[in-house]
Amino acid sequence: MNAMKNRVQLIGNVGNDPEIKTLENGKKLAHMSIATNEYYKNDKGEKVEQTEWHRVTAWGKTAEIIEKFVVKGKEVAVEGKLTHRSYDDKNGEKKFITEVVVNEILLLK
Repeated sequence: MNAMKNRVQLIGNVGNDPEIKTLENGKKLAHMSIATNEYYKNDKGEKVEQTEWHRVTAWGKTAEIIEKFVVKGKEVAVEGKLTHRSYDDKNGEKKFITEVVVNEILLLK
């Protein structure tokens, strides 16, 4: 059960072309956003679509796969862990980021 303590699985569409960086040591880093959609019926019985956006980060071989095969609109399944971090922007304001750090990706349609 320890492996399930911080585990995220998402299936969705990539919202932008991935941003790829190559670090000084040659390791790749990929950032992208994934949209997941949920449907439900409101009080009036109308079908409502709710879209959630998820920030996704991948390192190493996974980032290389993303660089080669993933583009805006591509449907993907990712698995990873949820992380939270903060930083100070150029104006000195503290910013907070929640993201999924991916360890596996599956290319769908």
